Amino acid sequence: MRVLIFGGTGFVGLNIATALLARDHAVTLFDRAGLPSAAKKEFAQYADRVTAIQGDVTDRQAVEAVMAAGYQAIVLGAAVTAGAERDAADPETILRVNLLAQLPILTAARASGVGRIINLSSAAAYGASAFRNEPLDEETNCDPVSLYAITKFASEKVAARLAALWQSEIISVRLSAVFGPWERATGVRDTLSPQAQIVAAMRAGRDALLERPGVRDWIYAPDVAEAVTSLIEAPKPKHCLYNISTGVEWPALQWGQELAALHSGFVCRLAKPDEAPTVDLHSAADRAPLSVSRLTQEFGWCARFGCADSAADLSAWWMRHREGLT
Repeated sequence: MRVLIFGGTGFVGLNIATALLARDHAVTLFDRAGLPSAAKKEFAQYADRVTAIQGDVTDRQAVEAVMAAGYQAIVLGAAVTAGAERDAADPETILRVNLLAQLPILTAARASGVGRIINLSSAAAYGASAFRNEPLDEETNCDPVSLYAITKFASEKVAARLAALWQSEIISVRLSAVFGPWERATGVRDTLSPQAQIVAAMRAGRDALLERPGVRDWIYAPDVAEAVTSLIEAPKPKHCLYNISTGVEWPALQWGQELAALHSGFVCRLAKPDEAPTVDLHSAADRAPLSVSRLTQEFGWCARFGCADSAADLSAWWMRHREGLT
């Protein structure tokens, strides 16, 4: 199968590409950022099945040109993961990339006969509802607050409406709190995961200090990639919206301490009252976990990685990729 990933050189995009390539699919990565040198080396074994194209997802002509090559499936993964400061300073770019760029892609996909489209949404779409309901299933009423959350929720609604009108297969997936390989500051991701911040502290020789344990249904990016790949390959998914999560909660603090156990001298702990936290948890409280019963019951899918094994795997990954992530 030929698969086109918009936002393909980003953190989640590269993990999805890795899973697809391992299952013998051909992958085209479309992104304004080039492929990191470490990814070029890693994908060298798939040189005949992977292509990276630099382009802006808001450039209609560039989008139409890449779509002309013909694909069986598309992943919509280009996004500005904005924090409050960017919301205030540059709302136009957030809306253009996260929402308005969706329509030219969907229109071109329809014209070229793309069989399936996966729209990467986010648990952020639940918004304030995530602190009032538990667990969060796909029928939970959403109350998005940030522009990122609002645009992700809106993208789901646009996708569902056009899928019904066009009789197209457009599936949105709400990703829980993702961390893992290839996560890095790219200029469009303001909210790096606590795990990425903990790893950065370790690499810089600093202690990682958290304001609270940070309990959440964290999910390792390779697990997200396997779930998305399953939806791309599935004969006929029953729904147009799925949560992707471990469905299991554990603290970011515990994850950091599992990592510290593998690296002598590194410390991850709660900040003392007179200390400033060095790890941003991006919210004042811990939201409820996402239910994955829909995905599990239909496809038998469940996440493979938990707290300790994801810390060990990411530690080993970083040791192999100390350079070449830009």
